[in-house]
Amino acid sequence: MTVPTGTVRVVSDPDRPRLVTLLVNEVPSSALDLDDPAWLDFEYMQQMALVVDAAAPGGTSVDVVHLGAGGCALARALDARHPGSRQLAVELDTALPDLARAWFGLPRAPRLRIRAGDARAVLAALPTASADVVVRDVFAGATTPPHVRTHGFTAEAVRVLRPGGVYLANAADRPPLAAARSEAATLRRLFAHVAVVAEPGLLRGRGYGNVVLVGTDRDGLLDDPVLARAVRSLPAPARLLVGPDLDAFVGTAPPLVDAAAPPDVDAAAPLDDDGPQP
Repeated sequence: MTVPTGTVRVVSDPDRPRLVTLLVNEVPSSALDLDDPAWLDFEYMQQMALVVDAAAPGGTSVDVVHLGAGGCALARALDARHPGSRQLAVELDTALPDLARAWFGLPRAPRLRIRAGDARAVLAALPTASADVVVRDVFAGATTPPHVRTHGFTAEAVRVLRPGGVYLANAADRPPLAAARSEAATLRRLFAHVAVVAEPGLLRGRGYGNVVLVGTDRDGLLDDPVLARAVRSLPAPARLLVGPDLDAFVGTAPPLVDAAAPPDVDAAAPLDDDGPQP
């Protein structure tokens, strides 16, 4: 099916027909179990969900902004794991969210609102201290656009977060992980506490994969051994880098700054309804 940003299609797992993957321009964007909204297939989403669970223990509700929506797999899972949450999903493609709602039975507003627009422009328009979690999962093809990786962009995420809030970013990269290291260096300029989550093989220089970057001002969240153990216990075990391990990961990587002004994109094109966001 053709959408404004290219093509989109859904494929089913031959062994599990209710497990579906959304492909955007033939790149896997989301995977969902139509019978189990809490289930997550992508490893980096499992890692992100563990951080949210640690920040909001016992299924406490959270206000979440998702920059990059795709099929809203993570938003759907957080809705199931944290009942009563209010979430906003931002998607550049104006047609994709409507298709995702029709195909995947996503929660309705106010549990999940969807807004069309550029991630940075929408983020800049959100109220200060209005979210508990900001997730950046923005891609153009297989890469993250430069304007959502910089100090200026991340500073907007800091502004939107409440005290104790958490910023999560998906930085797909390949060895030597230069982009992810620079993003981690950028987060360290803005957050009191930063962590990196990645699979050991990727950290040792093998293959291409997802690096999850985490920033917060909350003491004790990222260096909690319970969180590190949970990350190691995932089906695809990962490492949580903090302290000296994070120092070694960042090394001398420079932080990312804006080379020019961000694109002038309309930030207020709601697909659902008006009102406070999220």
